[in-house]
Amino acid sequence: MIPLNTDAEPASFVITETTPTLDWWLLAPFLVVFGAGVLAVLFETFVPAARRRGLQITVASLALLATFVLIVLQAGTIPEEGTTLVAGALAVDRTALFFQGTIAVLALVSLMLIAERRDGRDAFTAQAATVPGSEEERAHIMAGTQHTEVYPLVLFAVLGMLMFPASNDFLTMFIALEVMSLPLYLLCGIARRRRLFSQEASVKYFLLGAFASAFFLFGIAMVYGYAGSVNFGAIREAVAAGGADIFEGGEAEPLLLMGIGMVAIGMLFKVGAIPFHSWKPDVYQGAPTPITALMGSCTVVAAFGALLRVFFVPFGTSVQVWEPMLWAVAILTMVVAAIVAVTQRDVKRLLAYSSVVHAGFILTAVVAASTDGLAGAMFYLAAYGFTTLGAFAVITLVRTKDGGQELGDLEQWSGLGRRHPALAGALSLFLLGFTGIPLTSGFIGKFAVFEAAVAADAVPLVVVGVLSSAVTAFFYIRIIVVMFFRDPEEEGITVVPAGLFTGGVITIGVAATLVLGVFPGPVLDNLLPSSDPSAEPATVMVNEASLEGEGD
Repeated sequence: MIPLNTDAEPASFVITETTPTLDWWLLAPFLVVFGAGVLAVLFETFVPAARRRGLQITVASLALLATFVLIVLQAGTIPEEGTTLVAGALAVDRTALFFQGTIAVLALVSLMLIAERRDGRDAFTAQAATVPGSEEERAHIMAGTQHTEVYPLVLFAVLGMLMFPASNDFLTMFIALEVMSLPLYLLCGIARRRRLFSQEASVKYFLLGAFASAFFLFGIAMVYGYAGSVNFGAIREAVAAGGADIFEGGEAEPLLLMGIGMVAIGMLFKVGAIPFHSWKPDVYQGAPTPITALMGSCTVVAAFGALLRVFFVPFGTSVQVWEPMLWAVAILTMVVAAIVAVTQRDVKRLLAYSSVVHAGFILTAVVAASTDGLAGAMFYLAAYGFTTLGAFAVITLVRTKDGGQELGDLEQWSGLGRRHPALAGALSLFLLGFTGIPLTSGFIGKFAVFEAAVAADAVPLVVVGVLSSAVTAFFYIRIIVVMFFRDPEEEGITVVPAGLFTGGVITIGVAATLVLGVFPGPVLDNLLPSSDPSAEPATVMVNEASLEGEGD
């Protein structure tokens, strides 16, 4: 039983008598995406079906572009220490703005894949409510029915992604998590081909996501019991003081341990770290490939942005508590995922396990618990996002012989490099970027996170990371060998022509992989305002308990 200090003065409740001060300028990115999402829903109700798609794409594209521009402009106006919004519910600092800007750009590029059409059809089923293979479904296909609801769902998912890494209290973070996740559960289940497989992936993601959210919410309750607040700054102060005033002599540590553990389960599930990764291969394989690309880039950036804020701000003064746990998770993630990935024959499943391995690499930066580690993780996530989008864009073009569904079996990619050298060359560059070959963005990202880990005396973790990188190099290079050094299969494959949008995504991915690999300095040198690489990450993030908008 946790002893209580019954002699402590009862906490005085603060009654808010005035409404919080709202900074509409700093709230503008959220409002733009939210407004566009609401407008897109209204389009579904009032605009004729024949005109919806063009309007939806235009509104979504303009909203994401405007969001990115607003974020860039805000970066030059906020104070170095950052600020808070809506009574401390949201944090605005250089770290949050970087993640938000990265998400906006990656979402805009993902939208290009989502909007691509071939033969008058996109990647989504004509009518998700129909039974696969039924006459009703066939009638909708023949009528040219389109699921333009995809675009408002994407916008609301992006809204949650923007809020997730900027949340400054646990309740706001939980709401952001759900706003981000619920649309993705739906989007994963509406693939045009292999519908049952897609629906199975959606249900798996939903059920496992619900369990992870429950753990996260229980963890929030434990932390609230320990600190007496859900505000990150207040929790940080309570952790430094050994708990809320009601507890005697820091005896509330069991609550903190359970809280950190349960919150970590929810966060590690979203990034796909082992042992919370089981959803990722099935969902990546079953979801429509443009949605897989969205999740593999934007969702990973948002999830790691939130994880970094949670472990560096509210739990930043308890590194000795959670560091051993993250050591174990990072090692398991890098080793197990790398080994399992070697056995994969499906390209999308292989990239799913690749994503899990990369999550382990980024966790080494979290373990470093320094501004160098934070900057390395930020760069790694941006570089990985662009490379991932390019790789999945290539996958959308490689089809079975009849030009139907995407060709997942790796062995049937034989001879792709001889028939379509430019496409195979682009994919090879992305794979070399994943491997971490010099002159690619992946090399700079890995070097940054491993260097931070070495500076934090986590050399064994770096050794495991380097060995895991060698294992991942095997299955990445295996794909290159299959494409360029094997004779084409008799059945053959079909590469559909890259449309304007898909070609644009591949071009952007190639450019980002090379530019960030050859000229990383302008990005790395300007990520954070602090010049001390070993400083605590919380020094460059909002970390004070906010009383904005509260009465005395």
